[in-house]
Amino acid sequence: MDKDSVLFDDKTFSDLLRDVYQNTKKKELQINGLIDQLKSLIRNINDASMMVPMIKEYLEVSVKNDDNLVRLTAIIQRLLVTNSKENKEGELGLTDQERQQLLSEAQEILDKSK
Repeated sequence: MDKDSVLFDDKTFSDLLRDVYQNTKKKELQINGLIDQLKSLIRNINDASMMVPMIKEYLEVSVKNDDNLVRLTAIIQRLLVTNSKENKEGELGLTDQERQQLLSEAQEILDKSK
């Protein structure tokens, strides 16, 4: 398995890394845009106290989604590194049990993000 091997559907490891990067940049623009829009609506402290929890909730959801992608990427990276070592050294880097554990963790992350 290398970085261009298909992991699921038609996604490769390179695609997954690109998605993580693009999602981060997209969310940054969205959050900045949202904050800019909300600034014009805040006239007093009461307005601010209503807006801040909404922004906080939006940020938390965004962080959880990004965290799942980063965790999934880390698991896949471990598999790639291990497989690369196996191919070069002819040795097994992970036991079948460890591989199954990584794959089940990856599946769990995918299921949570749906």
